[in-house]
Amino acid sequence: MKESGGTLIVGPAWIGDMVMAQSLFKALKHQNPEQPIDVVAPGWSLPLLQRMPEVRQAHRLAAAHGDLALSERLALGRRLRSLAFDQAIVLPRSLKSAIVPWAARIPIRTGYRGEWRYGLLNDIRRLDKIQLSRTVDRYVALGCDRDAQSPLQVFEPRLEVDQANQRHLLGKLGLESDTAIAALLPGAEYGPAKQWPAHHFHALAARLVENGFHCWVLGSKKEFALGEEISASLGGVRNLCGSTELIDAVDLLSLCEVVVTNDSGLMHIAAAVGTRVVAIFGSSSPDYTPPLSSSASVLTLALDCSPCYQRACPLGHTRCLKDLRPETVLAACGVAH
Repeated sequence: MKESGGTLIVGPAWIGDMVMAQSLFKALKHQNPEQPIDVVAPGWSLPLLQRMPEVRQAHRLAAAHGDLALSERLALGRRLRSLAFDQAIVLPRSLKSAIVPWAARIPIRTGYRGEWRYGLLNDIRRLDKIQLSRTVDRYVALGCDRDAQSPLQVFEPRLEVDQANQRHLLGKLGLESDTAIAALLPGAEYGPAKQWPAHHFHALAARLVENGFHCWVLGSKKEFALGEEISASLGGVRNLCGSTELIDAVDLLSLCEVVVTNDSGLMHIAAAVGTRVVAIFGSSSPDYTPPLSSSASVLTLALDCSPCYQRACPLGHTRCLKDLRPETVLAACGVAH
């Protein structure tokens, strides 16, 4: 067998998508355990990729989200030529995402048809959105041979936990872990049509505390005000929004008994550490980007107007989220009313 130069994956730009991409990495390793896998990725995702044992090396793409950054992409591609990859798999469907493998002179460059990438890609696949309804299925299918009769197995993502960092965070933040912990993830980068109301999170937190839980509210600095609204006047609830880095969420969420979350990047991280997840879907669909875990439960009202995939409710009422009561979510957490 010829010694392989490995596979270069051009990764996605969103947190949840990068976690789901691990299913492709796992499928490729299952198919050929000796083949190296490298990933081209934005800088924020490098610590996350370090928690994926299937990835040999991540190569930082110095480009802001949405930017063409042509010179940076060409320069990165030229630097990668010496690694002599056998194949590149391009997960995003944009033209710019195909520039690095082309500049790296990788002989097989695989991706879905989109944005006139002919020439940049030379193994262009047609995307069957009906057969491949989930994002993860679309990623994994790109790892199959063009004429494969059946897709590769879809493995659940599983991120490694750093126990030393876990202990560091508990001490630094003054957190107790000797009682049942529930994490509340109120953010959703895409927009408010994916965010369960803060007052519902507050009511849920109150009931969880009554039932013996401590609650951690996790998110970025952008969610700090949400965290304050959720934790207001409640003992046993800590607002940690903005107090941790993205990679810290991996280690903290692994300590939790249950996580209640919107459809967000942190939802996928929580699922990928094996914690029980209760995922709330409003404007988006669990048929498209579900949490990839056998320990996850999905709550959606499936109204006639949803999923609309809009950042803000086009009808102005956001009933798909407001009408989902805290009592229903509490029951999904396994806690009696």
